[in-house]
Amino acid sequence: MTIDLKNFEKGAKYDGDYGDDLAEVQKRLAHIQVAHILHKRRALVLFEGWDAAGKGGIIQRLTAEWDPRNFEVWPIKAPTEIELAHHFLWRFWQRLPADGNISVFDRSWYGRVLVERVEKYATEAQWRRGYDEINEFEAQQADSGTTIVKLFIHTTQEEQDKRLKARLEHPWKRWKTGADDYRNRDKRDDYLDAMAEMFRRTDTRWAPWIAVDGNDKKSARIFALNAIADRLEAHVPMDPPPLDPELEKLARKALGM
Repeated sequence: MTIDLKNFEKGAKYDGDYGDDLAEVQKRLAHIQVAHILHKRRALVLFEGWDAAGKGGIIQRLTAEWDPRNFEVWPIKAPTEIELAHHFLWRFWQRLPADGNISVFDRSWYGRVLVERVEKYATEAQWRRGYDEINEFEAQQADSGTTIVKLFIHTTQEEQDKRLKARLEHPWKRWKTGADDYRNRDKRDDYLDAMAEMFRRTDTRWAPWIAVDGNDKKSARIFALNAIADRLEAHVPMDPPPLDPELEKLARKALGM
């Protein structure tokens, strides 16, 4: 499927009770995590998108009610020297979830066909080969029972600039911005071309892309969390486990019930 990011730029204000709706979807996500633990299922949730698009805020709310023993958030930065000495997917293999766990990636292996392509960290042969390598990698995970959720958080240039400016002006947010944000900003057209080909080449049946209009943070958060919940729920049994009769008997005796 071809995703046109221009269709995700309305930035409509959230029409609803944000606090109640957030609590509701977080409760739903908490049940989904328990289902993954009980049924020993695995899942990958990855986020791509523009700098300052709101990925971190969505991830914070995604994991707010999860048991920390059964998920991991992986913020992906530039590869180390050791990682550069291996195939580009090697470092992601090291971060795949075990049974009963969910791995969340703040940026991902799609760096090969985005930043590495645009900034020429990868050769043209490498990033062109990357599409097939990524599709095969994701197919391997899906075939082994891992659910894959891929989100792209989109903002307009105007909204991105507003958020970058706010980071500069807020003393406790300045650490979140750096020179790369502005170098990347100047190459927006190149990134849009790379994104369009990425969607065209890697939107698969087993790992479809979900585009999110990130121009209103509240709307983006609720939409993204529900989209993640929908996809995860579709791949794990959601019936709660029955109460073991022997455990119930023991508990009732101990608790004087």
